[in-house]
Order: sequence, then structure tokens, then C-alpha cells
Amino acid sequence: MLNKIRDHKFKILFSIIIIVGFGLIRAFEKTLFYDPFLVYFSSDFKTSAFPEVDTFKLFCGLLFRYFLNSGLSLILIYVLFRDREMLKFSVFLYSCFLVVLFGMFFVILAYFPDGGWLLFYVRRFIIQPIFVLLFIPAFYYQMQNLKK
Repeated sequence: MLNKIRDHKFKILFSIIIIVGFGLIRAFEKTLFYDPFLVYFSSDFKTSAFPEVDTFKLFCGLLFRYFLNSGLSLILIYVLFRDREMLKFSVFLYSCFLVVLFGMFFVILAYFPDGGWLLFYVRRFIIQPIFVLLFIPAFYYQMQNLKK
């Protein structure tokens, strides 16, 4: 066990640095990103109307945060697996999710004023690195199956 840790010390170190990066994004979210929904969703939003937003600033803030989280996620995937094909596939998936999630977010915001919970969860996928939590076990499982 200790030999495996010694063999993978750089992988472990870089992974920890990336995870700290995720933590820093979360810790400084109020100063780094324009997002009036941070306050909205921390209150009793079930009965409240959506807050007034500057759509362009909101789009830019969410996009910046998505790219930061996606970039760190892609680096983490590459550090853990060292597979360029897996990295390309991950970039493709993140790009598809970007289009789908942002489309859903702004459609819900514009046309579904009672869709608070739906907006909450779509926004959660945009601003949090949830996909990497799904991809790492899936890619690990895939690599184990290919070895058999």
C-alpha cells in the first residue's frame, strides 16, 4: 500500500491541489462571480419570485465559473488517468452539457417563473463540479473492464 502511494505521489499531490482549487472557487464565489441567485437560493425561495438580474452579467458569471470548474475537472481527469482519448471525450461531454444546461437555465428563467426548484438544480450543475464526481468512477470502471 505504501509503495503504491509512493509510486503515485505526484498524482496524489496534483489531485489535492486541484481539489483545493475547487474549494477556493467555492470560498470566493461571492466576490468572483455575479450571481444574484446565491442570495435568492439561500433564502426561502419556494414562495419568492426570481430576483431581477442583469442577464448578460449573469451569463458571463455562470460561464466563467463553469469554465473554471470544467478546466479543473479536466485537469483532474487527465492527472488521474493520463489518457488523451478520455480527456477528449470529457471535453466533448462538458461542451454538450454547457449548451444543454445554459439553454435550460435561461429558458427556465424566462418562461417558468414558478420553476424555482428546477432552476435550483440546473444552476447547481452549472456552478458545481458535479460531473467530475460522476466521470471519475465511470472512467475508472471503464479502465478496469478494458484490462480484463
